[in-house]
Amino acid sequence: MRVSRIKETGPAHYHIMSRIVDRQMLMNPSEKECFRKLMRAVAAFSGCSVVTHGILTNHWHCLLHVPEPQPVTDEALMVRLANLYDRAEVRGIAESLQHYRDRGEHNAAEALKARYTDRMCDLSEFVKTLKQRYTQSYNRRHDRKGTLWEERYKSVLIGGRGALLTVAAYIDLNAVRAGLVEDPGDYRFCGYGEAVGGSQVARDGLTHLFEHLDYKADWSEVARLYRQQLFVRGEQLAEDRKPGFSPETVQAVLDAGGTLSKGQALRCRVRYFSDGVILGSRSFVDEAFARHREHFSAKRTTGARPMRHGEWGGLCTARRLRMSVIQLPHFA
Repeated sequence: MRVSRIKETGPAHYHIMSRIVDRQMLMNPSEKECFRKLMRAVAAFSGCSVVTHGILTNHWHCLLHVPEPQPVTDEALMVRLANLYDRAEVRGIAESLQHYRDRGEHNAAEALKARYTDRMCDLSEFVKTLKQRYTQSYNRRHDRKGTLWEERYKSVLIGGRGALLTVAAYIDLNAVRAGLVEDPGDYRFCGYGEAVGGSQVARDGLTHLFEHLDYKADWSEVARLYRQQLFVRGEQLAEDRKPGFSPETVQAVLDAGGTLSKGQALRCRVRYFSDGVILGSRSFVDEAFARHREHFSAKRTTGARPMRHGEWGGLCTARRLRMSVIQLPHFA
């Protein structure tokens, strides 16, 4: 049964994932950089915050914070618009808005503003704008037509203590799972690699993870703590610079009915993070399930389903996935 996408009416965090059509390997380093810059521009326009992200050759991940919508002044609107529109278009919008204000036609002015502010602080509008604009940009550069993306995007509502850190680490370890790098700090197209490279907006995103846990720290402390999270429980890379376990080791643990350590599990592809619908502590999932009861079968009596095959620290999802929950890492 396909479960409808869950969207909160207030502030929330979401893990977003989308793939290129037919899973084609179209995003070379230049394209990844174009996508990264556009993602940052859309976030600045929308008022949403990219906590962290991972851009691969045929798909991308983003952990997005969607805040409570706030009134936007005319001046602030122009600043936001400048992230996505050229100067002439922004100037034209500003002049039209001022014209309505000067004539006392405030309803018309607010209607003009709403064409843009209604797209802010909204999960669907963030993804729609990002994917559409990147498709248009890519197609122009490559003399191409048609859709670039495979089906609809996936999103999972994330919440509960510790869940954000776990999902962020999973996203930042994408390039390690794909065998592109041995250390996520060496991959500049993920939030951690961007932050290590000096990007303040990327550092602010990772700092947000610890602020959400009511832990105030400067970047040097956040960098230390988050790196520990990436290599959970001290599972550092081995001396030969390869991940500290083999696919055969993982398969043996799963075949024996055992569970993986969190560090091992995070270096595998885990479907809970893309198909779980809601992910977090048991109380968070149950409460979100109750708020969005209409999206689930009438036979359901509870929301939380414990995550299997790993030491997840009590994390649950809203879907009990049965097939291919853990997929083995691939080292290129």
